[in-house]
Amino acid sequence: MAEIIQKDGTWVFDGDTLRLTPGRDKNVGLLRRELGELLVPLAALAGISFEQGKKSGRLRLRLRDGADPLLHVAAGRLTEPHDPYQLTVEPDRYGVAEYLVDEVRNALLLDQVPSGPVDAYLLPGPSVPLSVSAGDGVASFDGERVRLEWKWNTEEAKSAAGTRTLPLSDIVAVKWQPSVGLENGHLRFTVRGASTKAPPKYDPNAVELWGFKKDPLMALVAAAVQARLPHPAAHAALADARPAEGAPPAAAPAAAEDDHDALLRRLRELGELHRSGVLTDEEFALAKQAVLKRM
Repeated sequence: MAEIIQKDGTWVFDGDTLRLTPGRDKNVGLLRRELGELLVPLAALAGISFEQGKKSGRLRLRLRDGADPLLHVAAGRLTEPHDPYQLTVEPDRYGVAEYLVDEVRNALLLDQVPSGPVDAYLLPGPSVPLSVSAGDGVASFDGERVRLEWKWNTEEAKSAAGTRTLPLSDIVAVKWQPSVGLENGHLRFTVRGASTKAPPKYDPNAVELWGFKKDPLMALVAAAVQARLPHPAAHAALADARPAEGAPPAAAPAAAEDDHDALLRRLRELGELHRSGVLTDEEFALAKQAVLKRM
C-alpha cells in the first residue's frame, strides 16, 4: 500500500483502487470538499505524474476518457482548487509522492490497463440527492428528476412560469459552463421536444451563473445527471449505425476498423493537447466534432 498525507488531501493506493480524500486546508476548493472522498478503480486510470517545484509539487491523475461523468461535463474547465485529481505536495514529501507514482504505474503495467477511452462510466458520479444555490436559481436532483427554483433576481421572462421540474427521462443532455472573464456561465438542460436558442438568462431550463463562490458546485448537479444519462460512447455507436441518406456503401470491415482506430488515436491526441493548454476550449470542440463526424 502507498499513502501520502498532505494539507491538501490524502491519497491512498491499495493496488486496486486509489482513495482520494480532500484536505481541510483553506486552499482546498469548495467543489472538492462537497464532492468528498473518491474511490478511483485502477481500470479508470490512464496515467499518473508528479511535478516538482521549489515551493511545492503536484500529483496529477489522468483518467481514461469517458470514465468519470464529472470530467465529461467539466470538459477541462475545472480550475486547480476544484480539480479532485490533483494534489499539492510539500517538498519534504517528494519521495513519498514519487513512490506512489511508481506503485500506480507498476500496477497499471502489471494489469495491462489500456489508456484509451471507455464505453461506460467507471465512477458513479456525485451522490444524490443534492441541491445547489448559485446564480439566478437553485438546482436540485434526487436521481429521478431535476428541480429548478428561481430567485428574486431572475429575469421575469424565465421565472414567470414558476418552478421547473424535469424528469430524467425527458433530459437529453446537460451542460455546465463556468463564468469566464465578463461572460457569465450556466447550467443548462436540453429537454426532449423543448429545444431553445435563448440565452441562459431567459431559458427556463437553465440556471445563469455569475462567477460567484458556489458556481462550481453546479458542476456536481450536471455530473450527477450525466451519470444517469446514456454514455457518450452509446451516442457515437448509434451515429455509426445510422449512415446518412445517400451515403456510399460502407468500406470493408478491416479498413473500417483501421480507420476507426486511427480516429480514436486522434481524439486522444486532441484531448492531450486540450488538457495541456495548447488548444482552447473552442478549438478543441471544433476539432473533436470534425473527428466525430468522420467516425
